[in-house]
Amino acid sequence: MDLSSRQSPELQVAIVGGGIIGLITALGLLKRNISVKIYEQARSFREIGAGVAFTANAMKCMSLLDPVIVDAVNAVATPNGEDSSKPNDYLRYHDGYHWDPNDVEGSDDKLLFLLHSGYKGFQGCHRANLLDELVKYIPNHAVEFGKRFEGYKERGMREKATELTRSCAVIGCDGIKSKVRQLILGPENPASYPHFSHKVAYRALIPMDRVEPVLGSFKSRNQHMHMGPSAHILHFPVAAGKLLNVVAFVRDPEDWPLGDANGVGNMTRPGTREDVAAAFKGWGPTVGKIVDLLPETIDKWAIFDTYDYPASTFVQGRVCLAGDAAHASSPHHGAGAGIGVEDALAICTLLEKASETLARDPQADRADIVEASLEVYNKVRPPRSQWLVRSSRQVCDIYEWVYPETLMDWEKCHAEITARSHKLWYFDIDGMLKEIHDGYETRFPTIMGGGSSSEGVNVKMENKVVQVIS
Repeated sequence: MDLSSRQSPELQVAIVGGGIIGLITALGLLKRNISVKIYEQARSFREIGAGVAFTANAMKCMSLLDPVIVDAVNAVATPNGEDSSKPNDYLRYHDGYHWDPNDVEGSDDKLLFLLHSGYKGFQGCHRANLLDELVKYIPNHAVEFGKRFEGYKERGMREKATELTRSCAVIGCDGIKSKVRQLILGPENPASYPHFSHKVAYRALIPMDRVEPVLGSFKSRNQHMHMGPSAHILHFPVAAGKLLNVVAFVRDPEDWPLGDANGVGNMTRPGTREDVAAAFKGWGPTVGKIVDLLPETIDKWAIFDTYDYPASTFVQGRVCLAGDAAHASSPHHGAGAGIGVEDALAICTLLEKASETLARDPQADRADIVEASLEVYNKVRPPRSQWLVRSSRQVCDIYEWVYPETLMDWEKCHAEITARSHKLWYFDIDGMLKEIHDGYETRFPTIMGGGSSSEGVNVKMENKVVQVIS
């Protein structure tokens, strides 16, 4: 590529990883007329996992990024409830463990409390279906497949490259096993890698025509949390109500060796329905029916997160982390993807401000403008996202009756879950945007002026090198 245009004030951004957060970030940047290139190591877009849910605040962030993202979610989302035109906006928490064999109907799966999530506050999606919808809005020229991120070099260091692209920032959206995080924090740093939470999840998607005759329409088509000692089961409908997403969480005191020199090996193993049945032995009949609906062989997922060693920074120069790459969380709040969408909005807002600054003053140092923008991101986003990582571990303990402050006091459980959920759902998005605005306005006057003389960031992708020019 011709490097003669490297003094152009236009911003060009490289995104590492083509998952949900990578695509949402790309769409937000494209909406702001910022050039984007997504580098995905697979040969096509793909998403690992089954169900994902978004709350109303995440949907608002999506609308601010680009309304087409909301369209994509709505195209595949399944509202909670039996009638999609009249969604049930309550999340249900049940005692799945205690029951009286002499009064099964009156004692089994007793409702402990409800939590109102707001209008369409909980909408389940099949991850692969959502990814397919988002891909429709990504132009072909904005993606390169078969590119595995290997590293980068800061500006001022030239390297012969077989492929060059003009970019000024790198956003690591490469998930829980993020290679970008390893490069930012260092290969010897335990914070570069996720760690086992000593929880495993048995996940399955069950055809609704098998579920309804067993559980009934209401229980099949509404979100339910079945709580109990040291385990719990969550289920909700996805795929326009054609499938029930079931996740059974079980404690695992053993270690889960990743078996990989880089510490990012396989996080799944084959499991069986008998494994789940053994974990929920003695629970109520409703939970037993759910377990019986599982296939004979089932995926067993180790729950890894960044709780033990949170990242000390999300940014190094013009390279930053977003989503699970920055703050991989256990799934017990169901908010990891939503927090990643907030990251995307923060990054896109800041890079839009940087682009506007460069448009007003083409002679401004582009590298310094971008670095200052990402410094603001690094101040604004870690506190909330790392709180999620901690709270997700703690709310799991509440579900499983081992959190010291709540144990089996249902009123305290209800109050604690409500307070934590509301902190996630009713996030002050406008307040975040104001903090971003104020932080940027404080920084950029001190870095105006002067020509751009930097060499850029060299990003090595597999056997090719992508030079990120300042």
